[in-house]
Amino acid sequence: MPFDDETEKLAKTLALKNALEHGGKAALDAVISKFIGSRPDKRSEIKLLIPEIRTVVQSINAMPSLDQKALLAQLAPGELETKKQTVGSTSSLPPLQEAVVGSVVTRFPPEPNGYPHIGHAKAAIIDEEYARIYKGKLILRFDDTNPLKEKLEYYDAILEGLKWLGVKPDIIKNTSDDILKIHELGTRLVEIGGAYVCTCTQDKIRDMRAKGIECECRLDHSVALDRIRKMFDGSYEQNQAIIRFKGDMKDENTAMRDPALFRIIEGQHPLLGKKIRVWPTYDFAAPIEDSLDGVTHAMRTKEYELRNALYFAILDRLGMRKPIMIEFSRLEFEGLPVSKRKIRPLIDDGVISAWDDPRLPTLSGFRRRGFVPEAIRKFVLSLGITLAETKPPFESLEAYNRKIIDPKCIRLFFVRDPVEVCILGAEPLEVTLKNHPTDASLGQRRVKVLDRVYISAEDAALLKKGDEVRLIELYNVRIKEIELNNNGKGPLIIAQIGSNEIRQSMPKIQWIAKNDIVDFKVMIPKQLYIGEEYNTNSLEIANGGAESFAAALTPDTHVQFVRFGFCRIDGKNTAIFTHR
Repeated sequence: MPFDDETEKLAKTLALKNALEHGGKAALDAVISKFIGSRPDKRSEIKLLIPEIRTVVQSINAMPSLDQKALLAQLAPGELETKKQTVGSTSSLPPLQEAVVGSVVTRFPPEPNGYPHIGHAKAAIIDEEYARIYKGKLILRFDDTNPLKEKLEYYDAILEGLKWLGVKPDIIKNTSDDILKIHELGTRLVEIGGAYVCTCTQDKIRDMRAKGIECECRLDHSVALDRIRKMFDGSYEQNQAIIRFKGDMKDENTAMRDPALFRIIEGQHPLLGKKIRVWPTYDFAAPIEDSLDGVTHAMRTKEYELRNALYFAILDRLGMRKPIMIEFSRLEFEGLPVSKRKIRPLIDDGVISAWDDPRLPTLSGFRRRGFVPEAIRKFVLSLGITLAETKPPFESLEAYNRKIIDPKCIRLFFVRDPVEVCILGAEPLEVTLKNHPTDASLGQRRVKVLDRVYISAEDAALLKKGDEVRLIELYNVRIKEIELNNNGKGPLIIAQIGSNEIRQSMPKIQWIAKNDIVDFKVMIPKQLYIGEEYNTNSLEIANGGAESFAAALTPDTHVQFVRFGFCRIDGKNTAIFTHR
């Protein structure tokens, strides 16, 4: 599919910007990710457009740097000037509004109610990147204001996830650390008439908000003052009263229709126990904490867009300092939702045993699957900040990961559903196999080969009598007979030593000597959800055999099984498929 003028200009602009940020050589994967982020409407056509984008990238990379700058200035006036404003980093993130070097404070505020996922990674990396660009500070603030959902396990999981990503906060704190100050400010908001205590039922509140009708609880200020005292002295039980913002019940933005700011929750908080009963909602805690913490630039995903008016209205009424708000789209992949609504039931019901299952979008799941943090960071930064709701292709993340792990991955043989091959005329020999085709520092291994080897059932199914194939790094064999049953023992292929000629058209297949094979299985994660339904076939098991060398590798080792894919060793004789 040829480019139209507009898409060709966009591809050229993105390629030029990427090239100038990386020594004159644009990365195809980064340009594709940026292209999709800028034109989500083209996502369904991306496979057809990739050849065109590749041609653009190749032509840009062939240009001298001065010519690249000149063309970028012609296609996108102002881009070079914008680039110069970015301080102290090669990041492709746009400059921050009103940012002062040395004074920027960002924050990453996860709720400790589950394990961190790829969406958290995007937010944390962008928050940290900006703090580093402007030589400022990053605050990790646990938004722990719902004792019914938070667990110490989740605080630890978030810390571990950030450590793995290489994100290093300058300050670590909890919203619950400031709970008494938050109570004080909530009380003040009621006292100045900016909020009130409501004792209506949840159903009535929901109905009146939908209809835009004011609640009688908001009308008498003296009643509000009496109720705010009762709110904090234990007079009300859970669900008997809430503190609501006094907004505009006719506002088209329903977030401003007197939303809840505090509620009573009877629960055991992981840090404060049962000391506190009145807890702020995120709508109140977020702006208060951002202001108290000195946050200059508050970043959050686009889903909160309608709540920005409330965020700033609360700070205005309390006369508190306001940060600059920056929004970006949430990161998730097709069939791999980050919503806890979809993930938690799988854990709770035992469908998936743990949060580090390689099918999940959690950071521990990505880690176990074999992705490295450097790839996630590069991928996130390649997307930049965009409000466009899009799901980037998972292949883009795979490409970044492949580029990083490929130079240091040991190459080994794995045969799925092994089929025995008897090689007539084969003499015993010892063959030396390189652990990596170009990096000698990864060593080599010596394998004794007799007259019997195994190949994968997939390769065996393609063979017929008279075919000649190359056993990689060994020799050629010609197929003489294929016995499908072999007296009830399964298929057996009879072959004989072939010529030494290696022809380009000759099939080349991996093999394992019968005397060197060990049972091995590879777990292959598939798409977790298809539409709105959990995919019951989301985990495939490839049973087969591997070289004995593989059985000695320690967990967390990355390997490439030749003609199968990159994998991470997960345990004894078990690996997890990462990607091709």
